[in-house]
Amino acid sequence: MPRLALGASLAMALAACGTQQGYGVGPQAQAEMQMRADSSKEAKPDTPGMYLGLIARMQAEGIYYASLAHIDAFERQYGKTPDSIVLRADALRMTGQASASALSYAQLLDTPLAARGHRGLGLLAGAAGDFHKAAQELAEASALDPTDATTLSDQGYALLRDGDVAHARVPLLKALELDSHNAKIVANVALLLEASGSDADAQAMMTQQGLPAVARAAVMSDAQKVRDVQRAREVAQQRETMEKQAQRVAKIAAIPAPRALASAQANWPNSEVQPRLVERFAQ
Repeated sequence: MPRLALGASLAMALAACGTQQGYGVGPQAQAEMQMRADSSKEAKPDTPGMYLGLIARMQAEGIYYASLAHIDAFERQYGKTPDSIVLRADALRMTGQASASALSYAQLLDTPLAARGHRGLGLLAGAAGDFHKAAQELAEASALDPTDATTLSDQGYALLRDGDVAHARVPLLKALELDSHNAKIVANVALLLEASGSDADAQAMMTQQGLPAVARAAVMSDAQKVRDVQRAREVAQQRETMEKQAQRVAKIAAIPAPRALASAQANWPNSEVQPRLVERFAQ
């Protein structure tokens, strides 16, 4: 799945550190696969809360397709709930089913999980490259859940990718103070510094937080994308200004010249006085 922020790159970089040498599946990986298989075959819990907890745990382990099957079973047994809907929406998003995921997130907008709905729609918009819409949806999510550091961070990232560096500052700094040890948030703040021209501060932050080389490269790559968007926005604004000026000039040029005095006399109320006035002006 395309990422909204730099979390995916960080995850890849951190995962690379623990990759085993050589090809094939090692004993540790086999054990993990067996654990996942066992968890997917566990007996269904006898309460809705326990069942939803099992599904959430499966998703935390990355077992999204199997979780969709269990969500179907849950809703058949207990009916749809906001909690089952958000789990379905997340699983659909993570399995590349964007349209179906958006429909599920939209169902949450009139529920107590409306913040999750707006956040999901924002993530989908960002994954599709529409960072303007992503920033709007994530702003709605942040307004409903003001202390969610991850949503604030994603909102700031979307604003940066939309070229709006000035408005990205507040949500990103809020996110950093709420969760200063979150590598994704740190990377997004470093991106803010880069986009603001504070290269030295950005490098110092990434060094202090120990961000891996892959994450640093992602920050620099995204910083260039932000600058490209800003440049395109400036060009568009200049073009719009020039077009407005051209339209004003065209309007002025289209105004007819004043009619001759003789033509205007026809509108004077006292025709007997007109010749005398004309003679006086002629003198």
